[in-house]
Amino acid sequence: MTRECRAGLLLVSPLFLVLLGVFIAPLALMLPTSLHPYVAGRGILPGWTLANYAEILLDDYYLEVLGRTLMLGLSVTVLTLLLGYPLAFVLTRLEGRARTLLTLLVVFPLLLNLVVRSFGWITLLANRGLLNNALRDLGLIEAPIRMMFNLTGVLVGLTHIFLPFMVLILVAALDAVPRDAEAASATLGAGPAKTFALVTLPLTIPGMFAGAVLVFVLSISALVTPRLLGGPTYRVMSTVIYDAFLGTLEWPAGAALAFLLTAFALAIIGLAGMLTRRWTVAA
Repeated sequence: MTRECRAGLLLVSPLFLVLLGVFIAPLALMLPTSLHPYVAGRGILPGWTLANYAEILLDDYYLEVLGRTLMLGLSVTVLTLLLGYPLAFVLTRLEGRARTLLTLLVVFPLLLNLVVRSFGWITLLANRGLLNNALRDLGLIEAPIRMMFNLTGVLVGLTHIFLPFMVLILVAALDAVPRDAEAASATLGAGPAKTFALVTLPLTIPGMFAGAVLVFVLSISALVTPRLLGGPTYRVMSTVIYDAFLGTLEWPAGAALAFLLTAFALAIIGLAGMLTRRWTVAA
């Protein structure tokens, strides 16, 4: 083994140990649990079975929850991308104190506790919250608009929570775009809109992929916001897993659900990485 390889292994070994202790080891310990049968009133029984996985993949209830979770993740990703790209573009065009101030405004929500931010949205979106009261006082509505315990509340809350992640990744991607390429496009007669469409946007697509994957994975695994803003009626994979472990104590079913959610997340990350490499090679 060369000196460079040994140095590389020494550099990545702390990260590998962290991943081993925090991610891989808990999954390895949870795997046997997902393969044991469970009987209500008797608990986890000895023996091995794939019935927990088969029930999840064949039961309409679990398939509906899985589809709702993936749709929620996709919706949050699209919204954060649509809102975050213009904000990141403006950030990269600013300099000095203006850029610093806007960056602080983007990052500031990350300094607040997740529960505090979720309760803030409850205050705004509840039937007797600030938003409904304001609309009623203006005479625009007679009955309150239901914006909680459904997709709307969870979507708004998760978009607000994960928007800074998307913006920061897109800022890095936009900063990496060579200004010479944009200047050359302008020199050849292209206007700002055409330069953005033909030069800036294609060069930032890998960054868009990275931000989309991060937000999507965080969205489908979020627990606190769906629990607070979605309530007991809006069920996603994370809340079902939580209830299986701590509510009904069906640990085998909860472990199987957790493994399937992890498998979906890893598959999405792998697919996005493959698409990013292909795009980079084609570009």
